[in-house]
Amino acid sequence: MKAMKLAATAASLSLMLGAGSAAHAQFYYAAPDLSTPPMTGAEPQLNLNLPGASADELKAGLLWHLRVAMNVAALQCDFEPSLLTVSNYNATLAHHRAELGNAYGTLQSYFTRVKGSSKAGTTALDVYNTKTYSGYSTVNAQKDFCLVVSKTGRDAIFADRGNLYQVAQKHIGEIRKALVPTGEQYFTNPGYNYRAVLPDFGKKCWKKDSLTSSCANAWKKNLAAAAPAPAAAPKQ
Repeated sequence: MKAMKLAATAASLSLMLGAGSAAHAQFYYAAPDLSTPPMTGAEPQLNLNLPGASADELKAGLLWHLRVAMNVAALQCDFEPSLLTVSNYNATLAHHRAELGNAYGTLQSYFTRVKGSSKAGTTALDVYNTKTYSGYSTVNAQKDFCLVVSKTGRDAIFADRGNLYQVAQKHIGEIRKALVPTGEQYFTNPGYNYRAVLPDFGKKCWKKDSLTSSCANAWKKNLAAAAPAPAAAPKQ
């Protein structure tokens, strides 16, 4: 009897503790796979837009794009507080301030070199920043973007100082992929791919509200062509 009371007390305590802890957001039963191999910055799908950049300048671009993506997520993803996009972003700025500052300085040097003067370089960097921020703003793919940046933020705040660029290399590819809408991967809705095959409603196909035989035959052919292929018989 005493053992049963202890077990009941332990179970109640477990429920109380569980109720007090925040659960992580889960938007899908089966989330899309957005993983990518590590990036160098030279990949065209990243849209770093730094032609002629050196390896160090590409690294700086990766870091700055990571910072921008996390900043946008802090502004757009706080509808779900358990994603921690705001606190992750603030902690990343504090923990990796020196590395991010060096990245910004490297980008300034790049644009000064490319544009030929400090003033023109500063203007070009401002334009680059504006375009970069716009490139990470999303509405249709908000769930994917917020989930991916939330996961990235956890890696960022635990990365050693000086190694934030490794987080950028690891995650920037999937962040870019997350800007394209996907959806639930486990459950499907056949209505999404359904297309009605209708007869021709032109005057030439109708006589006294009846479909002519030639148009009816053409409609049947279209129906047959659109029908899904029969499932293969199971192997004996």
